[in-house]
Amino acid sequence: MAVDKKYNAEQIQVLEGLEAVRKRPGMYIGSTGTKGLHHLIWEVVDNSIDEFLAGYGDKIEITLQSDQVVKVRDYGRGIPVDIHPKKGLPAAQLVLTTLHAGGKFDGSGYKVSGGLHGVGVSVVNALSEWLKIKIYRNGAVYHQKYERGYPVTEFEKQGTTSKTGTEIAFKPDAEIFDTLEFKFDTLKNRLQESAFLNKNLNLILKDRRKEKDKEVKYCYDGGLEAFIKHLNKSKTPLVDDIVYVEREVDDTYVEIAFQYNKGYNERIYSFANNINTHDGGYHLTGFKTAITKALNKYAEEKNVLNKTDPKLTGRDLREGLTAVISVKLTDPQFEGQTKTKLGNSEIRTTVQHVVSDYLPSYLERNPKLAKAVINKALEAVRARKASKKARELARKRKGPLSSNSLPGKLADCSSRTPEECELYLVEGDSAGGSAKQGRNRNFQAVLPLKGKIMNVERSRLNKILKNKEIASIVTALGAGIGEEFNLDKLRYHKIIIMTDADVDGAHICTLLLTLFYRYMPQLIENSHIYIAQPPLYQVTYGRQKKYLYTDQELKEYLKDKNRNRISIQRYKGLGEMNPGQLWTTTMDPEHRKLQKVEVDDEIIADDVFHSLMGSKASLRREFIMNNADLASNIDV
Repeated sequence: MAVDKKYNAEQIQVLEGLEAVRKRPGMYIGSTGTKGLHHLIWEVVDNSIDEFLAGYGDKIEITLQSDQVVKVRDYGRGIPVDIHPKKGLPAAQLVLTTLHAGGKFDGSGYKVSGGLHGVGVSVVNALSEWLKIKIYRNGAVYHQKYERGYPVTEFEKQGTTSKTGTEIAFKPDAEIFDTLEFKFDTLKNRLQESAFLNKNLNLILKDRRKEKDKEVKYCYDGGLEAFIKHLNKSKTPLVDDIVYVEREVDDTYVEIAFQYNKGYNERIYSFANNINTHDGGYHLTGFKTAITKALNKYAEEKNVLNKTDPKLTGRDLREGLTAVISVKLTDPQFEGQTKTKLGNSEIRTTVQHVVSDYLPSYLERNPKLAKAVINKALEAVRARKASKKARELARKRKGPLSSNSLPGKLADCSSRTPEECELYLVEGDSAGGSAKQGRNRNFQAVLPLKGKIMNVERSRLNKILKNKEIASIVTALGAGIGEEFNLDKLRYHKIIIMTDADVDGAHICTLLLTLFYRYMPQLIENSHIYIAQPPLYQVTYGRQKKYLYTDQELKEYLKDKNRNRISIQRYKGLGEMNPGQLWTTTMDPEHRKLQKVEVDDEIIADDVFHSLMGSKASLRREFIMNNADLASNIDV
């Protein structure tokens, strides 16, 4: 081992200014993939929304331009342009080039702010190939251009205007991001969400990219009630009532709306200063505690429950609940720059007090809702007990759900290191047999699935666990299901769905994804679920054989080829490939094509699963009609 290398002060690297952002972008925007790319827009838009919350400007325009350029224009006061007394730079330039520079730290600039950390727009600047800012303020227009965080022009005043506001145009840096393609639907749904959270704010999204040219506008005066109606538009309400309360307690504003439906899933979305706190926080805890106590107290006082009835837990009382909790506070403490969890402990007491003060009297006035929710919760309790009993019996008998007994049709791998193990869920015994013969037995396991598994969207867990195919999947994975799911016990860190490239295969894939999304969401959240992409064609050209995965690939390959020398075989299913072909095309890590399953927006994902797998055929028809232009490889 060499020991003569120096290790002293000279080896300590200091990253100045925005260099740290470019060196470790994931620390500031979460990732360099699709989510991180879109996070750039949210940072700029959040600053514009802060202006609206401060009482300035009720319109924000977001425009997708050609060549991966985005422009955000608000009509607030405009970023200050005067010279900073200590730094000697225009305030706008300071904001764009310095981390933790902004008007949001001492409380004098903004009472409520989502972009609290003050790194937002400077991070956007650092991670952009170029950024241009235009400020309308003091009757004048100010301009400046930056490249990868550094100013390349002077901060200049050019012309006069009666307008106010800030316009930022930027092009994300291809050196940083894995993709530069902004998704219109992702932006559209996030902006609609922001419009629900901010009454009377006009949000306009324009897509001016080549051959796109579309535009949407959102503005609501109904607040969270309108949000709940939107979220439950495809659900059957348990009772038509939407419970709504808004209160201001000291410097904290609390707004809550919720409604029950006849489904089995709980959906609660929490926000702090317009930021979607995906991982919850103390505001969510306060809400859950208050609603559980209020409903249990009502049941006790009104003798709704019999002496033999079990105690109702919070989870039972939230079955079928759709709720939105929005708090606005002066000093939010988020976990990390991407702000996924609210850490202010005092907000729990505030939210709990607001709900506890309002809900009991509401239930008194609306006994129909109270009794319907309690009866639904009782059904949930019985179902939960039945599923628990089934699991206990299975363990005793070493049945399908026993952790000591793997499914008989599972061909396991020899490795016992989960990080290197893969499980293929394969459609049909025939393809499963080929996969077992073609796989690498060291790290690849195969579980053939017979037919289609149960649609879990329409059933409770006790019935779901009676399905043999689902029971086999749960047992093979080893991590449990539902409340008992434990990611640490997962036996395979890569779970690959492999189905035929036809309608039935797509349906089986969707059924499996619904199972994972509803009852093992941690698998998707932690990037454990993949979809295999088998080839559609084997093309023989002379002595050369080539596998092609899409119609477009076939079209490109056939260009300038002598058609008389070409033989094309279209695969209708996995079973048409022998073990060697299946390994070469779909299972060999060096050559296979896998699609990682990710959720860009949980609200959209929930709506898609319910539309496709719920009981209303009209919703499936509507979904198909709205997305027909995205379909490929149609089986006719």
